[in-house]
Amino acid sequence: MTTAHNTTPQYPFTAVVGMADLRLALLLNAVSPAVGGVLVRGEKGTAKSTAVRALASLMPPVDVVGGCRFACAPAAPDPGCPDGPHETAGVEERPTRMVELPVGASEDRLVGALDIERALSEGVKAFEPGLLADAHRGILYVDEVNLLHDHLVDLLLDAAAMGASYVEREGVSVRHAARFLLVGTMNPEEGELRPQLLDRFGLTVEVAASREPDERVAVVRRRLAYDADPAGFAAGWAAEEDALRGRIAAARELLPQVTLGDGALRQIAATCAAFEVDGMRADIVMARTATALAAWAGRTDVLEEDVRQAALLALPHRRRRNPFDAPGLDEDKLDRTLEEFGADENADGDDDPEPDGPDGGPDGGGPDGGGGQPPQDGGPDESPLPPESGLPHQQDREAPETPERAEQPEPESAPQGSAAGERPAVGAGEPFRTRRLDVPGLGEGADGRRSRARTAHGRTTGARRPHGALGKLHLAATVQAAAPHQRARGRHGRGLVVRRDDLREAVREGREGNLVLFVVDASGSMAARKRMSAVKGAVLSLLLDAYQRRDKIGMITFRGTGAELALPPTSSVEAGAARLEQLPTGGRTPLSEGLLKAHEVLRVERMRDASRRPLLVVVTDGRATGGPEPVARAARAARLLAGEGTASVVVDCETGPVRLGLAGELARDLQGTAVTLDELRADSVSALVRTVQGNRKAA
Repeated sequence: MTTAHNTTPQYPFTAVVGMADLRLALLLNAVSPAVGGVLVRGEKGTAKSTAVRALASLMPPVDVVGGCRFACAPAAPDPGCPDGPHETAGVEERPTRMVELPVGASEDRLVGALDIERALSEGVKAFEPGLLADAHRGILYVDEVNLLHDHLVDLLLDAAAMGASYVEREGVSVRHAARFLLVGTMNPEEGELRPQLLDRFGLTVEVAASREPDERVAVVRRRLAYDADPAGFAAGWAAEEDALRGRIAAARELLPQVTLGDGALRQIAATCAAFEVDGMRADIVMARTATALAAWAGRTDVLEEDVRQAALLALPHRRRRNPFDAPGLDEDKLDRTLEEFGADENADGDDDPEPDGPDGGPDGGGPDGGGGQPPQDGGPDESPLPPESGLPHQQDREAPETPERAEQPEPESAPQGSAAGERPAVGAGEPFRTRRLDVPGLGEGADGRRSRARTAHGRTTGARRPHGALGKLHLAATVQAAAPHQRARGRHGRGLVVRRDDLREAVREGREGNLVLFVVDASGSMAARKRMSAVKGAVLSLLLDAYQRRDKIGMITFRGTGAELALPPTSSVEAGAARLEQLPTGGRTPLSEGLLKAHEVLRVERMRDASRRPLLVVVTDGRATGGPEPVARAARAARLLAGEGTASVVVDCETGPVRLGLAGELARDLQGTAVTLDELRADSVSALVRTVQGNRKAA
């Protein structure tokens, strides 16, 4: 756990260069925690964590009940506090805590742990608080929140939404207050959050490193000065920190007096409707954000510019329908909507041509020179980053219609990369819902939604002695183990005499995420426009399926004379879609090279993460050309993969009335399953009855 009173001073918030949107979003949450937290998205090395950690020192100290592990407020203690009642307790003042949740934290570390042995034998609710209790009335920071296990994210966001944490274990229940400012950071290249989880964050900000040399110089100069003398550097910014701290306190006091007029509320509702966001949470968050913006600017009325800034912070992450959609808002559309639904009452604020705050972030145009942010010593003027900065827009996948030419293979003599042997990339066809393809057997990988596995969550299939700390208690098995020994242990009364050796934990079966490695044929035989568009559409559909099932993905392409690892294994299906979009075609069909490259990638991944089982998806028409004995060499490579137990699916892309069936032969060598593009569809008339497991059993 990291708190605001470390011996080494934190990097000052006011010394952060640029990133006006990020600083504004954090400060608005400091003014009004009801906004709902911030999700910071951006590339590595952009000071996301530095800015978040610096926020804690700006927060006012809190009064807590003396000795309470759950930070109850003396004026209004939690009536259900496990450490209560607090009638005779004293009052302590402490700095606002910032608690960090590690990516590898367990459920017990997050929500707390119950001593089940004492609960069964003594009827005592012995509860060890978790990080949610530590963060109450403070800041909870989750770095790399997109890498956090889904069930932990669910628990975290449920607590943030309800303001309380519940721990339920075999009929024993503990509840405590858990209200905190939630801040998460993530690098989109490492994978996305689910849309329903994105929606739980009040605001989102996209950050990217500045491309301005002067600004980059200022960043480096300040960082070097801080590293050389942290205390001296912090002392040099103390006045600016105090000024900003005072402005936060003033805005907090003003916030209850801010009026959200009917006109501004109508603009908020119209904006959310115009951008087709799901549910009503966006409207509520926008209203709270606009109110906080007015208080931050020192006003008691909400203006149109407050509504506009609130939309830019609260809506971009709520518009994504799938992981391939680019985040961000159409600002022209936003301005048209605000103008159309503008309210006359907002004109009252026109007296102030330079409203303090919303347009410039925490240092934007206020009479005090900018919320405590000092001038940049000759650096450029700071301006807010656009919400979509740092994330390129996805290319249009719908290629313009052109007359289809007859499908024929590319001349086999054309080398890879040559002008004659390479065709430009074509757009992908419309994605569709695919059938689920499983890895056979029972795995023990990370929680997901694809293949059967022993997991911490799922249906109970048995019981076992715990290995290390007790996980999920299997109550019936524990009682059954303890029952024969009650007389010998001298049991008297109603209590059950339970020893450590009696405890049994539940064995559960759920679903795991796999490594789905795509091997895509990009040769001349696949290059006909109509076929390649359909193939890309199928791969795009499988990528979307992998995202929904929490898989890692990788992509290998082969054409010409070799194979290329186009996308190393990653959790970012958005990166996979981008690589697929840019995929050119043409040249020979080095099928064996593609399979051997897959063998090498899987070998390395097994060393990195032995528990994550792979699923190989080969997208090809089955042809093998180029080099000595191309067909025999491809068959040997396939048998090499099969011999190591790699589960495989071959997506047969062969079309036309006459088919050679080469993809089926490849599937037999891989001891996998061959499916056509039509059979891959979940809503196909011809049901997909052949699974990977069934085919391997038949083999």
